[in-house]
Amino acid sequence: MNPMMTTIRSGARRGVIEFKQSFFTAQDLLGLLIPNTILIVVMIFMRGSTVGTTGFSLGTMSLSSVLGMTVAFSGMMTVMQHLTIEREDGTLLRAKAIPNGMLGYLVGKVVVVSALSVVGLLMILIPGLFLFDGLAFDTVGSWLTFIWVLVLGLIATMPIGAVLGSMFSNPRNSGLMSLPVMGLVAISGIFVPLTQMPDWLQPIGQIFPIYWLGLGMRSALLPDELVVVEIGQSWRHLETVGVLGAWALAGVLLAPIVLRRMARRESGSTLAERREKALQRTT
Repeated sequence: MNPMMTTIRSGARRGVIEFKQSFFTAQDLLGLLIPNTILIVVMIFMRGSTVGTTGFSLGTMSLSSVLGMTVAFSGMMTVMQHLTIEREDGTLLRAKAIPNGMLGYLVGKVVVVSALSVVGLLMILIPGLFLFDGLAFDTVGSWLTFIWVLVLGLIATMPIGAVLGSMFSNPRNSGLMSLPVMGLVAISGIFVPLTQMPDWLQPIGQIFPIYWLGLGMRSALLPDELVVVEIGQSWRHLETVGVLGAWALAGVLLAPIVLRRMARRESGSTLAERREKALQRTT
């Protein structure tokens, strides 16, 4: 069998194993349950508010947007956290030491992060279908839109997470990225339509994937009459594909270069140095 295909199959199996293990690890389970539960509770309190003059529930609109935000968080933050943690514990160094090890490692990350992303979406979507009125998620077109936005969103955001993860050798420092990411959420029309924000903020929000993932999910789950609160009164599917596709292409070109450079810097001595610093912080 082709060595490359063998590596890809091995990496995929590794990803499936890691995904299954997530359901037997308290930290991973809490990481799925607590944020999603908080989001649902917040949106329940928003049900009484309406979107502009449409009379449509702001909670229902936000539910759709939050699904897009969840994809972005999974792609960027989860990949970044996995990468920084596994640099410190030596997983990356072991992968580097075997033929095509980094390829297998990356395939495994793609599998596990994609699977966890789907689980996270379902944890919000399934209760949302019962708790929020007005969702239009009952046609083949809605499901197809949901799927292509999800797939393209992961392709666009996971390389970003890999690049960000390569910047931090200490998992505790990677938490600093949460602040700018939350800032992007605030200006990406997730909880308030972008059209209700200052004119100067709207172009900035549209640069990044979070806005387009939220828009794509809204187009899949909301009735067509809600398009009136969007920019240009359009779901802008072609623009969504274009922007997410551009981020995906940039990430696919840049991430392998950055990861190769990071892998070259990994050695037994650098790993020992990081572990010594970690021990000093805990004593």
